[in-house]
Amino acid sequence: MSTRLLLPLACSVPLALGIAACGNKQSHPTSPPDANGSASTGFYVDAGPITYQVQISRELNPFSVEDREYVKGASATPPRQDEEWFAVFMWAKNQTHSDQTTTDSFDIVDTQGKTYYPVPLNPSVNPYTWTTQTLPPGRTEPQPDSTAYYGPTLGGEVLFKISTTAYANRPLTLEIHAAGQAKPSTVLLDL
Repeated sequence: MSTRLLLPLACSVPLALGIAACGNKQSHPTSPPDANGSASTGFYVDAGPITYQVQISRELNPFSVEDREYVKGASATPPRQDEEWFAVFMWAKNQTHSDQTTTDSFDIVDTQGKTYYPVPLNPSVNPYTWTTQTLPPGRTEPQPDSTAYYGPTLGGEVLFKISTTAYANRPLTLEIHAAGQAKPSTVLLDL
């Protein structure tokens, strides 16, 4: 066979293998889990039948034009001097063959065992709010064409009020509690 024929053939095999892997549930990136089995921000974790990803997690500055929008509709008093707003922006996908419901049960735990719970947000005031959804097969949350989907964070917001001492007690771990799952799925958060 001539070299001209072998080169295109050799290049097409890796391309075909890459295309064949698309859509495979196991093809989503995973991170090496830590000793407790936690993934890191940006990697996918399965919690029940849904695959979740933390798009970004960060402290919010309510005086910032962008961040002011993320705290709209919060049902808690503003943070005290020793507290701050902390947002986790989530994405989820139903990769099963039947309708599945996303969870709205999250918490954050620091290395000292202190647990932080989400501050409820009013979704009619805050279009970034994470809300539990029943997803048909292959669908995602946030839903396409939503503000959260096209927003700068690419995810639905789960808002927390955390102590500033959390910086001394890193890493923070997001726990995702799925119905019927004995232990939560966990993600180590950037802080």
